[in-house]
Amino acid sequence: MITFRPSRDLSTIALEFEGNATKQDAEKLDDYVKTSFTEDQKFNILAVIHDVDGSTLRGVVDGVKFDAKRWRQFNKFAVVSELDWLAAMTMLGNYLPGIEAKHFGQDQIEEAWDWIKQ
Repeated sequence: MITFRPSRDLSTIALEFEGNATKQDAEKLDDYVKTSFTEDQKFNILAVIHDVDGSTLRGVVDGVKFDAKRWRQFNKFAVVSELDWLAAMTMLGNYLPGIEAKHFGQDQIEEAWDWIKQ
């Protein structure tokens, strides 16, 4: 489930994630982007990820649809988590054109904010 948190930067969506990815999560994030940014405005995401129980297939598909739809708007993506496999997945984001991605440990939230605001 996605929970939005107060952001320290106008161009950054701050959120926490725990549990399963669902279609509703993808829709909630898309609605947030629609109301907060214009169609061509770049934005960052700082995601604190606690536990991931697994993802419903529909949630994954809808999440990918969100990513593809908003691709050109992504700027930086900071992932704060202790999950080792997420560190590897985050680094894959650096191979996507126009996107910078970086993983931070759970105790590095301040470093994540510093990096995303640079």
